Amino acid sequence: MRNVLFLCTANSARSILAEAILRDAAPGRFAAFSAGSTPRGVPNPLALQLLATKGHETADLRSKSWDEFAGEGSPPMHAVITVCDNAKGESCPVWPGHPVQAHWGIPDPAGVAADGTHIDGDLSGFETAYRRLAERVQAMLALDEDALTGREWRDALIRIGRQSEGAT
Repeated sequence: MRNVLFLCTANSARSILAEAILRDAAPGRFAAFSAGSTPRGVPNPLALQLLATKGHETADLRSKSWDEFAGEGSPPMHAVITVCDNAKGESCPVWPGHPVQAHWGIPDPAGVAADGTHIDGDLSGFETAYRRLAERVQAMLALDEDALTGREWRDALIRIGRQSEGAT
């Protein structure tokens, strides 16, 4: 089983969506996790609402710091995938297991108000983010990661993120 960590600064929407999508799409093949550099503390309520309507269990989803995955005793990650542009540019910890890293930029379906507070956004933005993340997860699942070298798998994950950049 391979461990995949999805990162987004607040860990309240996109990374939470990606965690639930992969967790439910490939149990036994992948273990999915999410975290953020500056977690909001709670998942976005619209993200949880959308996941529930799509049949995902949401009770165990929580907004958490990436520090939980960078310390001693953390599960070794095989891939770390940033899903927001802010997280892509941040200095990440050194991850146990030396995972491959890729970026799958998804526009923020929620947002931040001018005063820096988080806003919930609207459901249509979450639908778009969910669809794009689900497409990328399905593309990842189409790979035979066991037949690829670490570099080939990394390059394939990077290509997946680039294939639909700018798509809506």
